[in-house]
This record gives sequence, C-alpha cells and structure tokens, in this order.
Amino acid sequence: MTSQTSAPAPRTSPGAPPRADRDLVDVRRRPTTWTGLWFVLPFLAFYLLFLLWPAVVGLGYTFTDRSLAGGPLSFVGPDNWQESLTDRALYDSLWNTLWFTILSVPLMVLLALGLALLTDHARRLGWFLRLSFFAPFVLPVAVMTLIWNWMYNPSLGLFNGTLARFGVQGPEWLFSEDTAMFSVVIATAWWQVGFNYLLYLAAMQSIPKDVYEAAAIDGAGAWQRVGRITLPLLARTTALITVLQLIGSLRVFEQIYLMTMGGPNFATRTVIQYIYDSGFVGLRVGLASSMAYIFMVLIIAASIAQFRLFSRKEA
Repeated sequence: MTSQTSAPAPRTSPGAPPRADRDLVDVRRRPTTWTGLWFVLPFLAFYLLFLLWPAVVGLGYTFTDRSLAGGPLSFVGPDNWQESLTDRALYDSLWNTLWFTILSVPLMVLLALGLALLTDHARRLGWFLRLSFFAPFVLPVAVMTLIWNWMYNPSLGLFNGTLARFGVQGPEWLFSEDTAMFSVVIATAWWQVGFNYLLYLAAMQSIPKDVYEAAAIDGAGAWQRVGRITLPLLARTTALITVLQLIGSLRVFEQIYLMTMGGPNFATRTVIQYIYDSGFVGLRVGLASSMAYIFMVLIIAASIAQFRLFSRKEA
C-alpha cells in the first residue's frame, strides 16, 4: 500500500496580504510607461497638421474674402454662407451629384453581389474570376479614363464601331446631355466595383458550409439557399458596402472631371467640381470653403440617416 504525499503549501508570514492582493499592489506600484505614445505621435502629428488644422483654417476662411489672387484679408461675416445657399449653380451641381449617386450605388452593390455569388459557386475558375473582377480597381483614374474615353469615342470608339457593323448609328456618349451621366456611371462601376466585390466575397466565404449542407439535405434548392441563408447573413456587409458606396459616390470628382470636364452644358458637373472651380478657377477661397462645409454637413447627415435605417432593419 503506497502513501501519497502532497506538496507543502507555501509559507506566508503572519499578517501578509493574500497573493492576489499582493500582485495587484505590485501592478499599481509599477511606474507608468509612455513607450506606446511614441508609436502614436507620428500619426497624431500628421492628423493634426494635414487634416484637423486645414479644417479649422478652412472654417475661418468662410468668414473672410480670402482669394488666391492675394490682397488684404478682410472679415465678411456670413456673406459667403448666404451666397452659397442662394447659388443656383450649387443646387444644380448638387442635383447632378445626387443623380450620379442614385444611379451608381444600387448598380455597384447589386453588381458586386452578383459577381461574388458567381465566384463563390465557380470553384475551378475562382482565381481567374477574382483577378478579372478586382484588377480594374487597382488602375489609376487617369488610365481608366483613357480606356473609357477611347471606347466612348463617337467615330473611333469600340462601342460605336461595333454598332456601325450592324448598321446602327451610335450616340455621342460623353458629348450628349442625355447619355453623359450614364456613361460615366458605367465606367465608374467597371472601375470601382472590385472593392465591393472583394468585401462580399470575403463575407460569403466566411459562412460555414455546414449551414448549406443542412439546407440541401432538407431539400432547399440553390436559389432558396441564396435567398434564405446567404443574403440574410450578408446583411451587415451590405450595410457597410452601401454606406461606403454612398459616401464615395457623393464625393465623386476625378473621373467626371477627366472624362467630361463637367459637360456638356454642365450636365455632369458635381459639387466637388463646382467647389474646385470656385476656389481654384474663380480664386474665391472663402466662398469655396463655405460650399465645402455645407456639402460636408449633407454627407454626414446622409450617412447618419443610412446608419439608422440599417440599424432599424436589423432590430
């Protein structure tokens, strides 16, 4: 018969606090270290210097007659704000921006979802589809506009050349008020949909396959599995993509400026281009700053409203 011996308990001096309390006291007595602050300081410095400080200075310019032409700076009070709020051209550019957003956001969300579903089901061609759908997103905006300006060319372009083979007279894509905005939306969707597609595909591939297998055993078809499993589980991703796409579409500038310069007859001139024209062409920095802050408030309000809408749907 063997006897078992237990390890002797550690001796503690009479009146000493328990070990957990002593460890807590030791942690509290350790000197505070500021090492982590040095990792934050570079970002904080760039944030203050290139984002926060220009925002404060720009807000101050809205109450002055600041001009790129130089000259004395004088205080004008709310004159710039009043002129901005009564400027008909600003409201026209706001409508163009809103129209571009209405056309582009649903298209780019639904197109990204469809491409992600196609890639998720086409296992053998998955690598090729991922490369094909995401590759345009890495192109610089200048390269993208060169490609689409050539395809939209009325006489030498790919689209009108193809239509001419069937005896159809192609439209003047970027030179007509009726087709210019639609043309820019199509080019933008081809260029930017890859980012939304990648978000959808990552979220789709994180869904457990056991859920689909159980649904298939219960007799659910392919479309039923998409409608009853995939889409509901992608609700948060859809909300994120929609908000990001809304903000990106409201801030559209580069491709429209390079493809149409806001024409024809200002049919595609957006808010940011009008702000640019007022500040850097018209040299009225104070007026352009007030327009920029008005537009910023509208973007924030639209983003908050959309966040609340999706929050209510989830609830």
